[in-house]
Amino acid sequence: MTTKNKKLKVTLIKSTNKKLQAHKACVLGLGLRRIGHTVEIENTPEVKGMITKVSYLLKIEEK
Repeated sequence: MTTKNKKLKVTLIKSTNKKLQAHKACVLGLGLRRIGHTVEIENTPEVKGMITKVSYLLKIEEK
């Protein structure tokens, strides 16, 4: 069964200062480094979980 995972375009729009350590780790795990930084990542269940946890810091677009 071949299913092509869609890509997500994720942008950090708020600072991680004074946020929980676990939330900072999720942002780093997504590959985001600074405000305004955008990465394109595969839409997997693991990534969706990290995005859900820190969604208040991110802007997400489907590609």
